[in-house]
Amino acid sequence: MVNRMAAVTALLAFVVCLIVGGLGADNTFATTVERALAAMGATLVIGLIVGSMARKMLEENVQSQAQTIKKNWSKPPGDDR
Repeated sequence: MVNRMAAVTALLAFVVCLIVGGLGADNTFATTVERALAAMGATLVIGLIVGSMARKMLEENVQSQAQTIKKNWSKPPGDDR
């Protein structure tokens, strides 16, 4: 999932840079594609880092909740210790 999300954000950055760099700034084709590829690469790396951090955070949260549920499940009903 992390790889897919990073790839999607990188492709989105590539398309936005092509549109903005090509239409908005009147750059040459080579310059536009060069800058869009650089932005795509940078966004891919950032997306992988942020995605890995989010996955780790989610795994830790799920593990913590599972331990809490397991701890509360072992108590008899009505026992509020």
